[in-house]
Amino acid sequence: MRQSRQTDQHGRPITLYGAEDWPALRRAGRLAAEALDHVAGLIRPGISTAELDRQCEAWMRERGAVPATLGYHGYRHASCISINHVVTHGVPSEDKRLVEGDIVNVDLSPILDGWFGDSSRTYFVGEPSPLARRLTRTAWRAMWAGIEAVRPGARMGDVGHAIEAAARAEGFTVVRDFCGHGIGRVFHDAPEVLNFGRPGTGVLLEPGMVFTIEPMVNAGGAAVKVMADKWTTVTRDRSLSAQFEHMVGVTETGVEVFTRSPAGLDGEPA
Repeated sequence: MRQSRQTDQHGRPITLYGAEDWPALRRAGRLAAEALDHVAGLIRPGISTAELDRQCEAWMRERGAVPATLGYHGYRHASCISINHVVTHGVPSEDKRLVEGDIVNVDLSPILDGWFGDSSRTYFVGEPSPLARRLTRTAWRAMWAGIEAVRPGARMGDVGHAIEAAARAEGFTVVRDFCGHGIGRVFHDAPEVLNFGRPGTGVLLEPGMVFTIEPMVNAGGAAVKVMADKWTTVTRDRSLSAQFEHMVGVTETGVEVFTRSPAGLDGEPA
């Protein structure tokens, strides 16, 4: 590991990870992906988000990992589970049960041997509405539009522009209050990865940068509201919201996605 000569928009140094770090990043990313593969088999009407959280924690611990969210700024759960109009940071509860037609995002961040993985997917609970299906597909495509913009010499504004353009093309909006982040030895690190931007602006992408791309796409307006629990964030207009997240690294020639599903379960929502 070494430091880039660049800093992010807040003046924070940006870590560059060397070839010796890549195997550990791959292991942590793969574990996050496998955990979400496991979640796919649990999603069903009637299950509580608390039960999903317990099963996620048990699965990670059985494989020698610790959930990064446990104790993070006082958070008490192993996952964030966000249903329908909940944009992000949905708090698991025994009272929140999935019902037919829901869309639900599950965000998992295992720590494996001191390295952080981070990924999320939005799942269908049974048969979603046409709007929910289109929104979820658009969020997945927006994430991949951002990933495909990552290469050495590109700018972070190119990534954000690609994400927002993909969402706007379908008549949807991106959330501006939350963003992707650097990751590796630190959970939330520099640089920030905004879901909007102007091409040719922002941090210059260099080989060795590692960060998440995680657009939150709303069916209505972009405005959000944080609830009284100080975690759960919802759309102000109560419209649906969907999110996908991958953890990526800038290579000498392009990008590597660390959190691809080994089972191929992270493709475009069917």
